[in-house]
Amino acid sequence: MAATTRFELVSPERLFFSQPAEMVVVPGAEGDFGAQPGHMPKLATVRPGVIVIFEDGKPKERIFVAGGFAEITQDTCTVLAEEAELVSDLSMKVVEARFDAANLAYQASLDGDDETMLKAESELRIAQAMLSAVKGELAYH
Repeated sequence: MAATTRFELVSPERLFFSQPAEMVVVPGAEGDFGAQPGHMPKLATVRPGVIVIFEDGKPKERIFVAGGFAEITQDTCTVLAEEAELVSDLSMKVVEARFDAANLAYQASLDGDDETMLKAESELRIAQAMLSAVKGELAYH
């Protein structure tokens, strides 16, 4: 078995994931990055997207995150996520409804104050990333 790094994903509700992984690919704000054993220490902002956990050289698990922060050390990758859910548990119908609602809220916010618009824009980015994650999951089947 290949060397592993400890991967932990924490959401506001719970410790979502905690297990060894050969590599974890995280959607960073400045681009995706992989965390492997012996990685140089790094702190990064996480954008809405999919974390991919590798085992035996292949993707084992895909987890949608709505953003957050990541800390990587030589032997650990910890992600503090605003929201997390297994991509396989996401429903296309529910995600499409969330996207539609976010899009409507964003359109309505264009005539409002900056704070309301920024919040609506953020939710729309999350909904778009979630929709992309579900569509990508369907492509794996």
